[in-house]
Amino acid sequence: MDIEHVRSRFVKHFDGTTGAVYASPGRINLIGEHTDYNGGFVFPGAIDKGIVAEIKPNGTHTVRAYSIDLKDYTEFGLEEQDAPRASWARYIFGVCREMMKRGVPVQGFNTAFAGDVPLGAGMSSSAALESTYAFALNELFGEGQIDKFELAKVGQATEHNYCGVKCGIMDQFASLFGRKGSLIRLDCRTLEYAYYPFEPKGYKLVLIDSVVKHELASSAYNKRRQSCESVVEVIKQQHPQVEFLRDCTLQMLQEAKSGISEEDYQRAEYVIEEIQRVLEVCDALEKGDYETVGQKMYETHQGMSKLYEVSCEELDFLNDLAFDCGVTGSRVMGGGFGGCTLNLVKEELYSTFIENAKTKYKAKLGKSPKVYDVVISDGARRLA
Repeated sequence: MDIEHVRSRFVKHFDGTTGAVYASPGRINLIGEHTDYNGGFVFPGAIDKGIVAEIKPNGTHTVRAYSIDLKDYTEFGLEEQDAPRASWARYIFGVCREMMKRGVPVQGFNTAFAGDVPLGAGMSSSAALESTYAFALNELFGEGQIDKFELAKVGQATEHNYCGVKCGIMDQFASLFGRKGSLIRLDCRTLEYAYYPFEPKGYKLVLIDSVVKHELASSAYNKRRQSCESVVEVIKQQHPQVEFLRDCTLQMLQEAKSGISEEDYQRAEYVIEEIQRVLEVCDALEKGDYETVGQKMYETHQGMSKLYEVSCEELDFLNDLAFDCGVTGSRVMGGGFGGCTLNLVKEELYSTFIENAKTKYKAKLGKSPKVYDVVISDGARRLA
């Protein structure tokens, strides 16, 4: 993330003076997919790619914003009716409005920002953008009065209220709470969290972007969610204490099998097993056992492909290819139907694996995948 690049554009587009520079990262999720809305655990970490923004109060009630990557400039006021048309600017506007709802006296400011989180690769560029501005506005106008948890909720509320996306809180949480060399286990029911060491000596973490996005994603996501909820309703008849699939065991699921469709049964089986896998990965990391971590990643991919059915031909091909190359762990990351595989690769196998992924994927599917190395890094912060 290049401060000098952002600063030079800021100086050029505004009054020749400089402001404060802030950054927030994108994230990966090592394991724990489709567990959030089932009251389970997720296991994200902030990465060394994100958004950098320079911001300076301008003494007016107008925000003047420049997206360096899009070469797009817009201005907007701070009242509800002032919402800008450009989708990228709505994130900044939404953060301003959500901070004001929480009592922060946001005033006009000049800002320019750029990012190196690849768009559409499932690393949460939007959460990085929201977290950057929430963190900055809290410091510049709010004297730091809002804690990081509430700042994560500001980002989530921005998505819900201004961008039309009903997301969970994991992405914003990881962007704000990230810590170098650690992943964070977040309990999606209680929002309790704990840091676990993640410094895999001799391994690299690499994303292979399939460069495809199938159109099924949003309708299929809602359908999966309904499956999970309907299974909970059936299990509840025998076990009234059950609130989420998180509270269910495979034995409870087996007992209720006659009242559940085959498809719903498979969805629930995946989620119950995935919640358990997160806990097993936590234990493995405390022992520095990356072989077990890798094995659980493969199990997650199989579950997402065969039981939850949110993979696709391209992702399954990349996962099989990783296995054939001796990669320690590989799985689809994110909601599915396209996007990336996340791979834990021994350093000595890295160049062979990447070469194979590029040539064989292109030969099979006619597209070149993108490759992103990631390192687990710090969360939102002021840089200058």
